[in-house]
Amino acid sequence: MQYENTLDFAQNLDRQDALRHYRERFVFPKHPHDSDNDVLYFCGNSLGLQPGSVRQALLDELDQWATHGVEGHFRGKMPWMHYHKFLTPQSARLVGALPHEVVVMNTLTVNLHLMMVSFYRPTPGRFKIIMEAGAFPSDQYAMETQVRWHGYDPKDAIVELAPRPGEDTLRTADILRVIGEEGPQAALVMLGGVNYYTGQLYDMEKIAAAAHNAGACAGFDLAHAAGNVPLDLHRWNADFAVWCSYKYLNSGPGGPSGVFVHERHGNNPGLPRFAGWWGHDESERFEMKKGFKPMRGAEGWQLSNAQIFSFAAHKASLDIFDEAGIPALRAKSEHLTGFLEFVLEASRHKDGLFRIITPRNPAERGCQLSLLTDGRGKALFDFLSEHGAIADWREPNVIRFAPVPLYNSFEDIWRLGALLESFGK
Repeated sequence: MQYENTLDFAQNLDRQDALRHYRERFVFPKHPHDSDNDVLYFCGNSLGLQPGSVRQALLDELDQWATHGVEGHFRGKMPWMHYHKFLTPQSARLVGALPHEVVVMNTLTVNLHLMMVSFYRPTPGRFKIIMEAGAFPSDQYAMETQVRWHGYDPKDAIVELAPRPGEDTLRTADILRVIGEEGPQAALVMLGGVNYYTGQLYDMEKIAAAAHNAGACAGFDLAHAAGNVPLDLHRWNADFAVWCSYKYLNSGPGGPSGVFVHERHGNNPGLPRFAGWWGHDESERFEMKKGFKPMRGAEGWQLSNAQIFSFAAHKASLDIFDEAGIPALRAKSEHLTGFLEFVLEASRHKDGLFRIITPRNPAERGCQLSLLTDGRGKALFDFLSEHGAIADWREPNVIRFAPVPLYNSFEDIWRLGALLESFGK
């Protein structure tokens, strides 16, 4: 598409957008100095906006509690006893899984540790974890503490994948090469689906295949991928994946996490894991017997009963994703992100204020563009915030923008560009 950096062009794209009505189903914060206008919100990669349907979803569960008390576990339209199951079909479609391969439970890093109990099983000859350098801190800390738990030094056990000198992102060929080289000692390949800092989307299908060819397990942290890019975890043959719901999935701060466990593992009750009563065979869960018998599928990794209020908010958002459909959202996302790239480069790119470090190829990114700034970066970020444009600052000098297809418009992007033009003038 040939873009134009004009308001008329942006508004015309919005009129042609078949998904434009979804914007009305989200609640925007107000401009800090103009309560009649909404902010320009480009921070859905950190915390998604609130769906308007969330308030009623929470009120419904408060009414369920008030009306039924403890019997709310078994009565009403959506009994709490089975609440996690109400999220399963939509979650499976979201990540390209079979229904019994997914479950919503806990929070992301908790689930990452639970998965590593089962899928990081080091031996003296095979003990290494391969991950990207500069991964999100929770992933770094999880890998570090897991290898220490098993008695290994992270300097020996963790292999970090770094871009080539002078480059900002990883080449798929380099990822596959390192997996092949480290293969005889590799126990786990664990990457983010989309890198939180650069916005790079990794080729998870090729990475999973390379890991398995090397004799290692393949796991993915999809915190910045779920709800952002198409996923096909079952076909890609990933061993496991985890994701959060408060970023692109718009389910509120601290929202619940999702877990994928491939059916070849989910149907293996002998696979080691940490257990809790909600993962026990539900047909005899309330008999309170000794002896853990895991449920089949991902549900067998559950520990505790559902966090109903956060699950209700999550379901309100999943309903919207199911209605809009990932293919349509992805198509709009590519256009929005392409227009943002064009507008950024048409504004202040040439004076050295920033450069885009996210891959140019739409197939190698989601809807995030990361700007590596010069010494004026923090001042630019503060200027944008003061003028009602909400983005995300990451130390030491990156500003992240995420044009989310469910609620961002092309006009939003044009107005952001106009703000950038006015900075320092």
